[in-house]
Amino acid sequence: MEVMKARHLFACVVLLSTLSFAQSKRTPLEAPAQPNPELYPVNANATEEIRKATASAVKSHKRILLVFGGNWCLDCHVLDNAFHQPTIAPLLNSNFIVVHVDVGRYTKNLDLAKQYHIDLEKGVPSVAVLNSDGSFLYSTSEFEKASLLTEDDVVQFLDKWKPQLVKSGS
Repeated sequence: MEVMKARHLFACVVLLSTLSFAQSKRTPLEAPAQPNPELYPVNANATEEIRKATASAVKSHKRILLVFGGNWCLDCHVLDNAFHQPTIAPLLNSNFIVVHVDVGRYTKNLDLAKQYHIDLEKGVPSVAVLNSDGSFLYSTSEFEKASLLTEDDVVQFLDKWKPQLVKSGS
C-alpha cells in the first residue's frame, strides 16, 4: 500500500511540474520594467556594426541576428527583454551576435532593410539571420507583435537558426 501511495504522489508531482512548465511556456513575453532608451543607438553606423559583428562571428562560429527596430517601439523592447531571460539568453549568446539596426520612424537604414529582405511595412521588430560570413539566410516579421509571443516561440526560432555543428570525418 505504501508503494502505491508513493507512486501516486510521484505521478502527481510529475503531472503538476509538467503543467506548471507548460503554463510558463505559454505566458506572453513581457516588456522590461525600464526600457533601454539606447537599445537602438541613434547615431550608430549600422553598416559598420554589421561589419564588426561579421568579423567577430567568423572567429566565434556564430550567426548574426539583425534586429531592425526603434527606441519608440514597445515590441522591440519586449523582444530585447526576452533575449535576457534565463531560458533564452544562453542559447542566444552561445550561437548569435545581435546587432540592433535603428530604422528611426521608418526613415533610417532603409537600404539595409532592403538588402536583408526586411519588409518594414509589416512593422518592427523584424529580424534577419546571417551566416557567420555575413551572407543572408532568412528574414521575418514574426516578431512584430513580440508581446503576443512566448519564450518558447523565441527558443524555437533560435534553435532553428543557430549554426549547425559540422561532423568531422564526413
